[in-house]
Amino acid sequence: MQEAMQKFGRFLSAMVMPNIGAFIAWGFITALFIPAGWIPNEGLANLVGPMAKWLLPTLIGFTGGEVIYGHRGGVVGAIATAGIIVGTDIPMFMGAMIMGPIGGYVIKKFDEAAQNSIPGGFEMLVNNFSAGILGGILACAAYSFVGPIVASITDGLASAVGAIVSAGMLPLVSILVEPAKILFLNNAINHGVFTPLGMQQAQEVGKSVFFMIESNPGPGLGVLLAYSLFGVGNAKASAPGAIIIHFFGGIHEIYFPYVLMKPTLILAVMAGGITGVFTLTMLNGGLVAPAAPGSFIAIMAMTAPGAYFANIAAVIAAAGVSFAVASVFVKATAKADAENEDALEAATANMKAMKAASKGVSAEKQVAGKDIKFIAYACDAGMGSSALGAAALRKKLHKDGYNNITVKNFAIGNIPKDAQIVVSHEKLAQRAIDDSPQAEHIFVKDFTNNNVYDVISERLKGGGVSAPENSAEEESSGSALKDGVLLKENVKVGLKSVSKEEAIKAAGELLFKSGYVNKEYIEGMLARERDISTYIGKGIAIPHGENEVKEHVKKTGIVVMQYPQGIEFGEEKAYLIVGIAGKGDDHLVIIQNLATITIDYSDEDLQKAYTTKDAQVLFDMFTKG
Repeated sequence: MQEAMQKFGRFLSAMVMPNIGAFIAWGFITALFIPAGWIPNEGLANLVGPMAKWLLPTLIGFTGGEVIYGHRGGVVGAIATAGIIVGTDIPMFMGAMIMGPIGGYVIKKFDEAAQNSIPGGFEMLVNNFSAGILGGILACAAYSFVGPIVASITDGLASAVGAIVSAGMLPLVSILVEPAKILFLNNAINHGVFTPLGMQQAQEVGKSVFFMIESNPGPGLGVLLAYSLFGVGNAKASAPGAIIIHFFGGIHEIYFPYVLMKPTLILAVMAGGITGVFTLTMLNGGLVAPAAPGSFIAIMAMTAPGAYFANIAAVIAAAGVSFAVASVFVKATAKADAENEDALEAATANMKAMKAASKGVSAEKQVAGKDIKFIAYACDAGMGSSALGAAALRKKLHKDGYNNITVKNFAIGNIPKDAQIVVSHEKLAQRAIDDSPQAEHIFVKDFTNNNVYDVISERLKGGGVSAPENSAEEESSGSALKDGVLLKENVKVGLKSVSKEEAIKAAGELLFKSGYVNKEYIEGMLARERDISTYIGKGIAIPHGENEVKEHVKKTGIVVMQYPQGIEFGEEKAYLIVGIAGKGDDHLVIIQNLATITIDYSDEDLQKAYTTKDAQVLFDMFTKG
């Protein structure tokens, strides 16, 4: 049961946490500009409603669909979410968490059913129309059915709260109020139930406890404090900022995603809420009017004379109990969260990784070492990173005598159906699995600096296969470099350092001026770098276009640009920028030489390559190996 709750929490967090920045932006705007805010501004306050009603649910719906089926699933999930947004008057966060994944699941199942029956040349037409039609149908269904169901739940909660109040069991009302808040029904409960009751009581006795039942920031403060002290990753890092927005800004919605990540924390806010209401009733606390928003500052401003001690005690007691309960759950899962590599912001990636693992490497599906014959390296375009990774792996295998294993590079979408092992970048995991479900998959962060050879080598030994005693000679390039692929005038040395984007653009411009590519290819090189870094280690980067611009390659060409002071590629520096435009296999000789450089060259040799003022040295290195 606990494991199921944790999985459910991770799934919810996968939808909400990647969008936490949008929640914080909305929280700041709300706290600053609404009439009761820090610096009221009538114009900017108009952002609050549309962001809560449209922006945040749409982001959640898109992310929910993306978790299930990538960008395509996200688009259909967002379309479906629009129906639930229009169908109700309250922010539809929970509705988005329902319709987003449904949209992703529906389009995924359609694609699986139709993938083998789409006529050649009609793929784009079918893809676009199927997403639009299915998304539209789901939006209509959300408007017609899901919206009314959520409205009924809201009305039911309001009635239940009223019944508890009428029965004289006021502290127990938090058992319903706190979960209702987490479902983003806080305003409906507060202003639909407690404000009318509070106004009546305040007229009679000058103050009312009803005004503080929902607005007490204590329960949420306790949860955020527990994350701040005992959480891990992005949860721990972002919680202090959320405390400021929640406690002083009064935007309670900021802590809801933290509870959704671990649904068991609902018990913490319920316990805190019960404690706060009980303290208020025992010490005779209350406010003279609603505290909107529910910040500690607003509560102090609305506190009735003589009730300051009671109200402050209610906030502290609620926070203390909520913190104590939440700490137990946060501590208990801290180790698992750390192993999941930032369980908040990386929740989407974690979900994809778990999904990939279920389809990729498994005990039942592992290829026996003695049966490994065909390994495919796959990247988006199939001409740069994957070619280099394949060349490096092939060189190592052949050097150790495994000459009967074929290692080739391919673009995702063209992976042969007889590939037994497919190596691809972790960001391309789902696409690789969809393209070659028959294969075992290995996902890497870097196409060349990885342990793929170690994995394959262990697999071979585990299958009873040993390298021959007389290992084969190192693999040769296989063929001479074709004329015109690398021109000496396209080897530039001693260039002044610029930004990564400027360096990539300069390489693309040189490819264009030399007649290798059309102008559109340059933007494809920049887009490729934004998706996955082309830095391959040893001070070398190989920028090249993504698959969408492969049609703009006129002929195979390579340019080499030396930056002695280096170009920043994240935390690494590249001193040689090798721009690649590959058509066919003409560029593979240089790719094989690159593999040799990254594997065999000493640091001293590379340093000479980084600083030489003789273009002939680099030309020989890349063309002759």
